[in-house]
Amino acid sequence: MMPRVLVVEDDRLIREQLEACLTQDGYEVHCVESAEQAEAYLSQVPVALVLLDMQLPGPCSLHLTRQWRGRSEVGIILISECNDDGERIAGLEGGADDYLVKPLNPRELVFRARNLTRRVCHLQTTVQTGAHLRYFADWTLDTHRRRLKACDGSETLLSHGEFQLLNVFMRNSGHTLSRDQLMDQLRNREWMPNDRSIDVLVGRLRRKLHDNPAEPELIITIHGAGYLFTANASMAA
Repeated sequence: MMPRVLVVEDDRLIREQLEACLTQDGYEVHCVESAEQAEAYLSQVPVALVLLDMQLPGPCSLHLTRQWRGRSEVGIILISECNDDGERIAGLEGGADDYLVKPLNPRELVFRARNLTRRVCHLQTTVQTGAHLRYFADWTLDTHRRRLKACDGSETLLSHGEFQLLNVFMRNSGHTLSRDQLMDQLRNREWMPNDRSIDVLVGRLRRKLHDNPAEPELIITIHGAGYLFTANASMAA
């Protein structure tokens, strides 16, 4: 089955260009021009990828991104008229997978769409196996949905940066990591321009893990060295 793509773009010419480009590459493409139409379509039809115009009239596209990411693992590529670092970082932190600037390079768009839909389709076919679950301390991390589940059943959504940082910690459990080492292992390092950003991100992650910053047990500060993640992580059996 061809991956299904939803294009949300109010400019008719750009909509048609995106549809032609992706259809030629083998995708099943559906186009809408408003957030309301996009919501209606997504509530009825499973989609692998959404291309979302950042300057869409009506509801904020960043708000839509957070909503869609909160309830599914659909791939989301934001498309903007301006190359603005603040907007790009806010979009990625809100759950978008990629950010492209107009005018779009058709070859780059197809390349990024292929990579993203491949990942999304893989997640959709493996979710039933439980391989997307990681266990540590009293927590379960759902890597598909970027959600932490506590032992009482309550769930917390992680931002993209928090999720990436937790994955780095779990891969290096029992080893002290300096701030530079953490930044090197985080994907899209441009989100973390300095040591202070890492500290802020660690603080946010501690709060979601209910890890008392005065006496942390999971993410310990090693003064002059960095951070130590103490819990051993395991996969679903």
